[in-house]
Amino acid sequence: MRSSLVRQFGDPGQVIDLVDIDRATPGAGEVEIAISLSAINPSDLIPVTGAYSVRTALPFVPGFEGVGVVTRIGPGVRDLKPGDRVVPIGASGLWQQFLVRPAEWCFSVPDDIDDTPAATSYVNPLTALRLVEQLREHFGSLKGRSVGVTAAGSAIGGMLLRLLDLEDVETTAIVRSEKTVSRLADADRIIVADGADLPPRLAFDAVLDAVGGTLAGGLITRSVQSGGIFIQYGALSGVPVPQAAISGWPDVRFAFLWLRNWVHSAGRDALEAAFERSFAGLRDGLFTSPIAATYPLSRLAEALAHQADPRRDGKILLDPRC
Repeated sequence: MRSSLVRQFGDPGQVIDLVDIDRATPGAGEVEIAISLSAINPSDLIPVTGAYSVRTALPFVPGFEGVGVVTRIGPGVRDLKPGDRVVPIGASGLWQQFLVRPAEWCFSVPDDIDDTPAATSYVNPLTALRLVEQLREHFGSLKGRSVGVTAAGSAIGGMLLRLLDLEDVETTAIVRSEKTVSRLADADRIIVADGADLPPRLAFDAVLDAVGGTLAGGLITRSVQSGGIFIQYGALSGVPVPQAAISGWPDVRFAFLWLRNWVHSAGRDALEAAFERSFAGLRDGLFTSPIAATYPLSRLAEALAHQADPRRDGKILLDPRC
């Protein structure tokens, strides 16, 4: 079968190879899945660079998110059968034609959810749901709270704005360029800033941050109110949140959401409930992700180049079947 493979850390466009490897046979409690579509996310590419080299063993197959069809089952599997569509989670490996995964880490896809939305039902929707839940855990009721959302023009930024609107939250979309402003119909207020040029007199109860760096530092020190919370779930700037900002404001709680940690601690029931909410959000448009293009896995290099293009408007999907 065709598979991607990372043998050394580095630039994803340079170190991810396409190889032919043997299909593995599912063991006890495992299923084999023919991957229909998989997504390219920043969380797929960051481990390739070596940023998490301490906990990333080489070689490995990238890809945390996608959808496929069960083709074979191992001994002891009772709840899945060949032909079932599933979203497999829990580890990377979806940028290949066939994947063997424990059945307990596979979640059935409803018949009315097509492959394309199913392929984006995991990383962004579950992250958005968990971020809002963390806000509830901190504040209780969110009604009337003021929340800033950085990288608000991204797919997950849009999801957060829509989720918070349902909670009757006053939202401020924070973006780093004017070109993304047109996507932000769900925000109560829009700010274009990269950190050094934050407007004065900002006041948020909470900030949900995917950027890090000077923007995050400025928001913590100049905008989050006493008793508020700053939750980081990404670092698109490639720069960590300044430690001085975190330690210098003890009356502001700083938290970091790494979806993988939550997924591996939440338990099957909580994950099934989260996917039910994700699929419901796909039906009503709450969790819709725009798709920029779908590439055959055989054209992975082109897909990665498109992913890196700053003009890209939407997610890139891979089709490992061709």
